[in-house]
Amino acid sequence: MEYQDYYKVLGVSKGATDKEIKHAYRKLAREFHPDVNPDNKQAEERFKAINEAYEVLSDSSKRQKYDQLGSDWFRWQQSGGNPNDFDWTQWAGRQPGGGQRYTTFEDLTDLFGGGQSGGFSDFFGQIFGGGPAGGGGRPRRRVRVDEFDRIPQRGRDRTQEIEVSLQEAYQGTTRLLSKDGRQLRVKIPPGARTGTKVRFSGEGNPGRMGGQAGDLYLQVKVRDDPRFERQGDDLHCSVEVDMYTALLGGKAAVSTFGGKLMLTIKPGTQNGRVFRLRDKGMPKLRQEDQHGDLYVKVDVRLPEQLTPRQRELLQEMRQEGK
Repeated sequence: MEYQDYYKVLGVSKGATDKEIKHAYRKLAREFHPDVNPDNKQAEERFKAINEAYEVLSDSSKRQKYDQLGSDWFRWQQSGGNPNDFDWTQWAGRQPGGGQRYTTFEDLTDLFGGGQSGGFSDFFGQIFGGGPAGGGGRPRRRVRVDEFDRIPQRGRDRTQEIEVSLQEAYQGTTRLLSKDGRQLRVKIPPGARTGTKVRFSGEGNPGRMGGQAGDLYLQVKVRDDPRFERQGDDLHCSVEVDMYTALLGGKAAVSTFGGKLMLTIKPGTQNGRVFRLRDKGMPKLRQEDQHGDLYVKVDVRLPEQLTPRQRELLQEMRQEGK
């Protein structure tokens, strides 16, 4: 028999509150309700799994028993036990207390009917016995999808992309957005990267039946910069150095977002050598006093044309180097 991860089905953590579980259930049940997805077997199976998960996690005694079972199950797996050899019999039986529980609009079990578990999985029937009411009890009614519409619902969140340059991401910047005749000033924090989200509470889609509005999330996209390659909070670039500086040593100017600095090139520096400049990279998001590093790769440039004297000197150098 296959173990059912009810927390994963609802997309909540094991420490989720009753409110969080109910919120996740309502959202998923509405999305996969058969009235919304007619003749869609995959949605129907998903809906059944969602309903079963809520049946267990919304009931404190069932949830407690399920959590104890889950701990044993995961220990069994971690010890290398074969899932097919796990002893389910010690967990078989009806819900502790033997009482019946009747839910309100969330109770959608009878939508599928059939079998002592009312369309629930073998796992549920084995662990909790005869279905969501503990066996018997009053008939269940099918809940129509429009019944969800009469319950206050929070508005959907909205996501909008906003594009900034790498230098703006380094310094931090602002944008002005127009929404419903109003202007929203968006502050992009220093260190923002592609995927960073800025949240505006209550600026998403309006709620229904008095529910609160959703939130607006502005998702940052940082444009590529021809001078730098970003890797996390570190920056990578290259600096051109002529043959003579690479051989004899000298200085090379390196551009950074904080201004130019002079990099010391040691005599005999090889092409491709990388210098690390500490704290010259991107500021860390929401930790502006901390920065990544800047890695500078030396690109040695050879002269394309040589004078006769230069060629003569190089020939002498080659002879002495043998």
